[in-house]
Amino acid sequence: MSMLSPPQRLAWRIWGLAAVLYVMGFYQRVAPAVMTQELVQDFGLSGAALGNLSALYFYSYAAMQIPTGILVDRFGPRRLLSVAALLAGAGTFMFCGVDDYGLASLARLIIGGAVAVAFVGLLKLAAHWFAPRQYALAVGMALFLGVVGAILAGVPLRLGIDMFGWRAVMAASGGLTVLVGIGIWLWVRDDPSQLGYRSYAPVVDLATQRPRRGILSGLVEILRLRNPWLLFIVPGGIAGAITTFAGLWGVPYLVTLYGMEQKSAAALCSLMLVAWAFGGPVFGMLSDRSRRRRRPYLIGSGVVTLGWGVLVLSPGLPLSILVVDLVVIGFFSGAMVIGFAYIKESVAPDLAGTATGFCNAGVMLGATILQPVVGLILDANWSGQLEDGVRVYDSAAYQAAFLVMLLWVALATLLMALTRETHCRPAVGEAVAGGS
Repeated sequence: MSMLSPPQRLAWRIWGLAAVLYVMGFYQRVAPAVMTQELVQDFGLSGAALGNLSALYFYSYAAMQIPTGILVDRFGPRRLLSVAALLAGAGTFMFCGVDDYGLASLARLIIGGAVAVAFVGLLKLAAHWFAPRQYALAVGMALFLGVVGAILAGVPLRLGIDMFGWRAVMAASGGLTVLVGIGIWLWVRDDPSQLGYRSYAPVVDLATQRPRRGILSGLVEILRLRNPWLLFIVPGGIAGAITTFAGLWGVPYLVTLYGMEQKSAAALCSLMLVAWAFGGPVFGMLSDRSRRRRRPYLIGSGVVTLGWGVLVLSPGLPLSILVVDLVVIGFFSGAMVIGFAYIKESVAPDLAGTATGFCNAGVMLGATILQPVVGLILDANWSGQLEDGVRVYDSAAYQAAFLVMLLWVALATLLMALTRETHCRPAVGEAVAGGS
């Protein structure tokens, strides 16, 4: 095998092709936000039912994170990413082709469980194809590309729905996802050694080799440590709040309370996600260069807490202040990408996939809980107003519902202060067991 490192262009090309699945997954994650009216009318949904339909994606996504981490450690990302893309495409076809709420819910479960492979697979590829100093940057770039998918599910999706209807647009999305799966199978490779280059993986654990320890013993080891547990809970608040707002309830909130048109509200939510996309790589680079994980993450979560506090506790903001506040929340929410490098350095190298899956399960936990809970609180505070058969919630209802998001973000900031700094160094030997 050659001792040459893989060319950067090749590494980014392979990683980038796999990242397209993550783009599609993020697109599916937030797509319901801009077609709430169509879904409510087609399936006859209440606020709670709409929240559950959207959140079913997160239920299966979150449930699959730890199994995905274990599977990617054992079999490698190429196989899992390829199969996942094909399943996600099939689930999308099902979602847009049925009229029954139960079948639509099952389709959302299939989509979420399938694309759950994408992020952990990307991190596994990054650990093999990129130098350790580039890992946090790769995580930030993954978030950036993922948010591109969310942006596509904003104004572009709204325009497509207006021209062709939501079912036709989602069918086209399913076809593209299938093509992505075929491309991953043909061109992605798990490790540079498969193309004759030197691997960056700290432990050689290719798909053809057995893991160095049992699956359950590795997971038990992770659960014994403090950092992984904290890094599981913290991103649930940060990512869960922004995904719940920009991915579902932000558009009706802005339309109702600020009198925006659907397209303008979708554009503002997309702007928030753009800021999140840029914040990820910035915080990743700052963390890598400062050799610190806790401090930049803590600063980011602290600012996010203040931002949500302004939005939730001061309804009826001037439009200029509202825009600035949402952009600030989005940008500083990008600090959550540090958590994936942070948790990887808190466990043994051969448990990297399992650990990142555990962390990403926490990310999904936030939206899994918050989207339906916000819907339930909105329904509980509904005044009875209807518009075209769709429930309209007032300022007091949104304030009560969004308070849950604020409380979780505040808790996340407190818990981040309790984590143990790794100084960007991987845990080895007994330091893993003692690194709680």
